[in-house]
Amino acid sequence: MLTKLLALIKNKHFLSLAGNIIMSGLGMLTTAILYHSLTLSEMGVWVIFQATILFVDTFRSGFLTTAFIKFYAGATPERAAEVVGSTWYIALGITGTLILFNLPVLFFMQYIHDDGYIMFLKYFGLTYILSLPWFIASCVLQGEQRFDRLLYVRFVNQGSFILIVISLLIFHKANLYTVLYAYLASHGITSLYTLVMRWTRINTLGKRNKETTATIFNFGKFSVGTTLSSNMFRLSDVAIINHFLGAAPVAIYNLGQTLMQLVEIPLRSFAATGMPSLSAAYNQNSRSEVIYIMKKYIGLITVVLIPAAIVGVLLADVPIYMMGGGKYVGTEAANVFRLFMTFALLFPADRFFALTLDVIHKPKINFYKVLVMLVANVVFDVLGVVVLKSIYGIVLASVVPTIVAVVVGYVALNQYHKFSFVSIYSLGFSEVKMYWGQMREKLKR
Repeated sequence: MLTKLLALIKNKHFLSLAGNIIMSGLGMLTTAILYHSLTLSEMGVWVIFQATILFVDTFRSGFLTTAFIKFYAGATPERAAEVVGSTWYIALGITGTLILFNLPVLFFMQYIHDDGYIMFLKYFGLTYILSLPWFIASCVLQGEQRFDRLLYVRFVNQGSFILIVISLLIFHKANLYTVLYAYLASHGITSLYTLVMRWTRINTLGKRNKETTATIFNFGKFSVGTTLSSNMFRLSDVAIINHFLGAAPVAIYNLGQTLMQLVEIPLRSFAATGMPSLSAAYNQNSRSEVIYIMKKYIGLITVVLIPAAIVGVLLADVPIYMMGGGKYVGTEAANVFRLFMTFALLFPADRFFALTLDVIHKPKINFYKVLVMLVANVVFDVLGVVVLKSIYGIVLASVVPTIVAVVVGYVALNQYHKFSFVSIYSLGFSEVKMYWGQMREKLKR
């Protein structure tokens, strides 16, 4: 029994899923504390700051994460050192370039009147610098499939933030800017930790070469579109709500959307473990295996999400009250969550279609797809909020780019290898049935 338990704990899928569950749990706990401590308007400002930071950070993480894993996984030690060194070089270039673009804006701060964007413009550069070492370490650990160490890194980052925030609450010092300083401190602590543990591989910077740097750069300039999508849409949603409805509705919308971590947990976990498998199948020139693996992940996750979506729709008011407190009861937050949980059944197809296109060297399709999705998102967001004059217009509009993504991904992948959309879900039901049967057999023993 102990041997089986240890084998489960060491399993890469378990470690990835456990890491995402723990980190999402801590993240939701932090969000709940902030929602209970800050006013509606203050929370709205914090959401605007966070959404903008995450969006801009995607230019670095989206540019490098997928490209790094693709060229690092399974490489020889010499090649691996070149990939890490070249990734460090590009990351430093992206970081420095964005900070240089940000500096001139600081001289025109008197013309900006939105508190969320003021906070972002003042502290973006420092956030980007403090987070760089632990970002590279996360890429390395994911490429090595060391999800145990990746869990430690995430725990240090999220754990240090939540401990500082709780300390601020205990001493009645919690406000927008002390929370911001806690956020910066957590990035600094995590980067220091990864440097001490030598997981950043910063010593490989001297081993970069032009060829490897160009290879990663050329792949990354298109693969960035895959990662950019979710944060880009969230930023546009938040910006439009803030412009038309104000900061308080931003907080209400974000509360309903925050609970979608329940869906993001399995998606992130299986995407992290699925990419090496997809890459291995592609490198073996097995098109049928690539599509089979993709279909299995999409179908399995979607089938598992169905009961979760039903429970979420029926009991939405309970988590809203627990997360936000009494002041959010009776607002649109619960219905926002219900609508997102319904749309979430399309998320696995969206995520894995995009991931598979990256793996088969079609990142350009993802890039152009995201541009179309963004235009659709903005257009339908504005139409929705103008017609309905509430955040419901934004939520309903959010399903349009998801449908666009699924259709484009399906058509593009069918050109690579033919498969039917229905077969994805029939395979998912078969996989769930098989796993359920195996579980029952183990329980009988």
